[in-house]
Amino acid sequence: EVQLVESGGGLVQPGGSLRLSCAASGFTFTYYAMIWVRQAPGKGLEWVSAINGGGGGGRTYYTDSVKGRFTISRDNAKNTLYLQLNSLKTEDTAMYYCAKGKTPAYSGDYYYPSGQGTQVTVSS
Repeated sequence: EVQLVESGGGLVQPGGSLRLSCAASGFTFTYYAMIWVRQAPGKGLEWVSAINGGGGGGRTYYTDSVKGRFTISRDNAKNTLYLQLNSLKTEDTAMYYCAKGKTPAYSGDYYYPSGQGTQVTVSS
């Protein structure tokens, strides 16, 4: 059974930083692309970032609004996905979820997030 457990969220002031983690189990983590998505209050899921798995060379992808501020990474030895959030803005406030891709190279497709998410609130 695929399990994804997100952590690391919290309340932070604008300009602050957080590091999100996603502990994965129940599948061959190394093989698959992994994704971060978020959902702001009253809005749908928004794709944030992805990182290739397998032979994909660890290539990373970002939505325009977070480029230069967020960094996705993975530790395959620990079956853990990370998202470093820097220079946070109020519009980054959302529940953040990790999701499993369907292929080693990110294709734009992924499984609907199954974890509980981790809340990021950016407020002064």
